[in-house]
Amino acid sequence: MHSDRPLSELYINGEQHFLPSVSVDNVIFGFHDNELKVLLLQLDAIGAWGLPGGHVFKEEAIEDAAVRILRSRTSLKHLFLQQFFVFGSADRTRQDVLRKVFSNWDGSLSADSWLMQRFISIGYYALVEYEKVAPQPDEFSSQCAWHNVGDLPALIFDHRAIIEKALQALRMQINYQPIGYNLLPKAFTLKNLQVIYETILGRKLDRGNFNKKVLGYGILDKKEKLFSGGRHKAPYLYSFNKEQYFQALRNGLVKDF
Repeated sequence: MHSDRPLSELYINGEQHFLPSVSVDNVIFGFHDNELKVLLLQLDAIGAWGLPGGHVFKEEAIEDAAVRILRSRTSLKHLFLQQFFVFGSADRTRQDVLRKVFSNWDGSLSADSWLMQRFISIGYYALVEYEKVAPQPDEFSSQCAWHNVGDLPALIFDHRAIIEKALQALRMQINYQPIGYNLLPKAFTLKNLQVIYETILGRKLDRGNFNKKVLGYGILDKKEKLFSGGRHKAPYLYSFNKEQYFQALRNGLVKDF
């Protein structure tokens, strides 16, 4: 099986194993400390950061490749994954950067190597529960870490544009995809949910209006209060009523914030 062999070994004669000119990039979103975050890899050879991605085996479905890459970076088995765009600009990758990235594995890369050819990338976004992720770097990376989507480091190629496009897709699909359900833990505050919507929509929302509308949809079950240790009233915790939430999504959830 390919999964039993290191990528470095497969990449040397990659034209035997991988589809030519096709790759996958995963934008993995998580939510922590009231911030929407994205999981990135720091590449060993150049120090810059990039999205978890990879190539597609010849006998592998493209979505299966995306799932394989996502699982290898997060160690999660149950995943929400959505294809959102194909990136095909003629200048989206640079050969000089690729040579540095793969120099430790194949220092003899020539201009006609399979890795040096133009690649289109199929973008997927994933929504994961932050606390359940155990970030794992790949063979070409020194670390795998979360970054605030509003404060990204230097990224390779067009990866910043890919993240921006993923956020646009979330914004368009926010009423029809289980975004909060997949990003939040089982128990959360209304403020947590509001911050997710504000980050994705790119604007502030009135707190009272947001709470009224969300609670009016009947998609949340109220739980116990948080303990604050202070004199101020502690916020309630909520969880999603799965049946009601997914029914609301089918009807187009929260259209008028």
